[in-house]
Amino acid sequence: MKSFGVHLLFLVFLAPIAFVTVQAFTGTYGINYGRIANNILSPDEVVMLLRAAKIKNVRIYDADHSVLKAFSGTGLEIVVGLPNENLRDVSANADHAMNWVKDNVLAYLPNTHIRGIAIGNEVLGGSDEFSGFLLGAVKNVYNAVKKLKLNDVIQITTAHSQAVFANSFPPSSCIFKENVVQYMKPLLEFFSQIGSPFCLNVYPFLAYMYNPEHIDINYALFLPTEGANDPKTKLHYDNLLDAQIDAAYAALEDAGFEKMEVIITETGWASHGDENESVATANNARTYNYNLRKRLAKMKGTPLRPKNVVKAYVFAIFNENLKPGPTSERNFGLFKPDGSISYDIGFHGFKSSSADSSLSSLKLEEKEQNEHSLHREERNERK
Repeated sequence: MKSFGVHLLFLVFLAPIAFVTVQAFTGTYGINYGRIANNILSPDEVVMLLRAAKIKNVRIYDADHSVLKAFSGTGLEIVVGLPNENLRDVSANADHAMNWVKDNVLAYLPNTHIRGIAIGNEVLGGSDEFSGFLLGAVKNVYNAVKKLKLNDVIQITTAHSQAVFANSFPPSSCIFKENVVQYMKPLLEFFSQIGSPFCLNVYPFLAYMYNPEHIDINYALFLPTEGANDPKTKLHYDNLLDAQIDAAYAALEDAGFEKMEVIITETGWASHGDENESVATANNARTYNYNLRKRLAKMKGTPLRPKNVVKAYVFAIFNENLKPGPTSERNFGLFKPDGSISYDIGFHGFKSSSADSSLSSLKLEEKEQNEHSLHREERNERK
């Protein structure tokens, strides 16, 4: 009995180590912090904005040191990005990967809560400029993280666009494109080994724009609608986002990775657009993002994967005035450059007429809350 007890105790302590899976996402709601603009708030002010909105999960598209410093000690959880233009170098040289991780991740831990590294963004499915370097970069960065004993803290991922899929409706028919499979299959095999999710940038806004005659706008906006049925699975969908997520699950299952989790790394709706982007309105953007928050708050899965709770990062914090492309590209922000809200989905933001005074008020309020917490702790200690 003594021997059994010792072995049992050993297994109890061993199990968490042997089966640890890194989770880079707290709850179900996050946001992307894009900075292709010359008129947005400073990183310190962004911290105040996010904490006031109680948004904890944040993704950036690089590893900007001013952002990482501003996030230090805040409790905000951040995923940093290795830009596409760095993939060739990091893939070819393990030392460069190690130096990148040391300079942009290790140097800021543990005060800045860096929870993941996104290797490139939407690399596959378009031009093949960086496709051949993605897996090598992923492996070199992961090996660097592992050598630094950070693999139980930092999750390694890459985000895909829907361009990796051959078709997506009905969801059960979705597969990866033939020209993508040669890169996708070994990537998924490696992610499966290290416990990483499949990250997808998915926009019902774009799906509707490309196919308005076949998609009900209410279906795209989470509004009451007849929905759609999948003839193969017999599953019913009452919104487009769930159908798009299950299409990704179907493609993963077809490729042999049915147990891999799908996480939405970008989704959103433009509040303003060009003449041919008539659905890019503030009302539609408010409706989509408000209903998305409600959908995520339910902590439920999709029709095909009901046990896999949907997690999503909305795009984005700000309207970014220097982004190229159509007008819609510069109008996905929940907030205007001064921190005031673009439209009301429950976040207060900074008042547009007096952003500076609003920021000062938020700082004062936070200071008072911290002092109150400190006094409470002192009283508890005296007790």
